[in-house]
Amino acid sequence: RGGVLCKLINSLYPPGQEPIPKISESKMAFKQMEQISQFLKAAETYGVRTTDIFQTVDLWEGKDMAAVQRTLMALGSVAVTKDDGCYRGEPSWFHRKAQQNRRGFSEEQLRQGQSVIGLQMGSNKGASQAGMTGYGMPRQIM
Repeated sequence: RGGVLCKLINSLYPPGQEPIPKISESKMAFKQMEQISQFLKAAETYGVRTTDIFQTVDLWEGKDMAAVQRTLMALGSVAVTKDDGCYRGEPSWFHRKAQQNRRGFSEEQLRQGQSVIGLQMGSNKGASQAGMTGYGMPRQIM
């Protein structure tokens, strides 16, 4: 389990820069869990958000395989987004993460925006409180 994940994260780095230099082939539970932890640490360093990373027991005990899948999908998305040539898989399997999209507005544009009511706030054209009754009173429908 852990060895495969370590090989996966190492494959996303150029040769000689792998984050996990020694991958043990041991079948001992402690070593396997240690390698899962090394993978998780390396995935976070690679750019996967902490909230997208599963816990070691999620995989080891099979408790939350959906969390494991989310981590792998997030790792794939980061790899595709980096586009550094190390990811050699099918890019359409993962979505590319949004990059920065800065916008520059002049002072005049910012001032104009302060007087506009956004459509999300709705409109108050034609609105009044005519016919409204006090709280707790039934509506008078005739």
